[in-house]
Amino acid sequence: MSVVQRQAPHPRELLELMTFKKPVLNGRRRRLEAALTIHDLRAIAKRRTPAAAFDYTDGAADGEISIQRARQAFLDVEFHPSILRDATRADTSCTVLGGSSALPFGIAPTGFTRLMQTEGETAGAGAAGAAGIPFTLSTLGTTSIEDVKAANPTGRNWFQLYVMRQREISYGLVERAAAAGFDTLFFTVDTPVAGARLRDKRNGFSIPPQLSLRTVLDTATRPWWWWDFLTTPTLEFASLSSTGGTVGELLNSAMDPSISYDDLEVIRSMWPGKLVIKGVQNVEDSKHLADLGVDGIVLSNHGGRQLDRAPVPFHLLPEVVREVGADIEVMVDTGIMDGADVVASIALGAKFTLIGRAYLYGLMAGGRPGVDRAIAILREQVERTMRLLQVSELAELGPQHVTQLQRFAPRVLGECSPGSRTDAGIFGAGAVGLHRVSR
Repeated sequence: MSVVQRQAPHPRELLELMTFKKPVLNGRRRRLEAALTIHDLRAIAKRRTPAAAFDYTDGAADGEISIQRARQAFLDVEFHPSILRDATRADTSCTVLGGSSALPFGIAPTGFTRLMQTEGETAGAGAAGAAGIPFTLSTLGTTSIEDVKAANPTGRNWFQLYVMRQREISYGLVERAAAAGFDTLFFTVDTPVAGARLRDKRNGFSIPPQLSLRTVLDTATRPWWWWDFLTTPTLEFASLSSTGGTVGELLNSAMDPSISYDDLEVIRSMWPGKLVIKGVQNVEDSKHLADLGVDGIVLSNHGGRQLDRAPVPFHLLPEVVREVGADIEVMVDTGIMDGADVVASIALGAKFTLIGRAYLYGLMAGGRPGVDRAIAILREQVERTMRLLQVSELAELGPQHVTQLQRFAPRVLGECSPGSRTDAGIFGAGAVGLHRVSR
């Protein structure tokens, strides 16, 4: 039996076998470099942001079932890679709404953004411009249309519009966005009234903030947030004449539940660029909008922040693309937390995707560098997923690459006796089945 000869290691040999990582002295850079996923950025954001502001971003309506289902839908994707294809590169560029984007996702409109972190939309627009992707400013944004243009002077800026009770406010925003060179208008149609955002009510999240002993104690452990909040320009909302009350109260006072297709026609006559309808949640509305000749639709349930238990946009995608994909550009949002979610959406026919919370987690974690990090994480995940699927361009992705695993199917009422083994009986109780989709 052979015996391994042992000897004391020579110091020079030890140095050749191992290297010590140089310490990163900059705290923000250190924590952002350690974040490898959007979930990592979320964890940092939760540590660094007062509960009321974090929960406004992180939360949804009522029992938050819609956002849970939307994220689960992406987790229930099964990929089908090809083999023996050139995976040397992955071209993530695309054309959407008449212009280019370096990645198949852009930044979605988010309201009250500077409450999350003081750089707000300026950080988002600047990061989007640097990455070569579109940035969307919300009607309820906390940075003016003109300042967003200044932050992203050569990039693509989009504007999201609510039609409000005071129509002249909405019309004025449309005119300002057009004058500033924004190329696309998102007309949001899923907010006749505000959803029941219970976290905000419990936290007393309002403009201005409603302080209690609990909120004071919570914010006392995050003095940097208060320093930023108190030493930077006062929050301004270009679309609101009054800023007192909870977010839900502000929305209900500003929004008009009587908006109709007549309003769509008025806005369409005013807007010179591309027009997209955001908040579409069924096939019939998609077909009607296609017949009206709009440029695009966003399948969205508002990030689960309006009607809880609303349809999952990613589930709607294949059928909507099959019905109208040849006529209008179909986009999707809600629940995207990974570049693989983006790839799955493109494979099932989406022209483009939008990220909201993912960008805000980065913003809260580290301001503009945090947004840059969020985009970089998603970019790396998109590229890696494409290369592992062995596709070189987005156009090569197709339904053959994705299976949507199905947890629930609608129960068919009145068509079978109790206990019969129909498809609805098999899948309606929550079993996991396979649902293959095709365009």
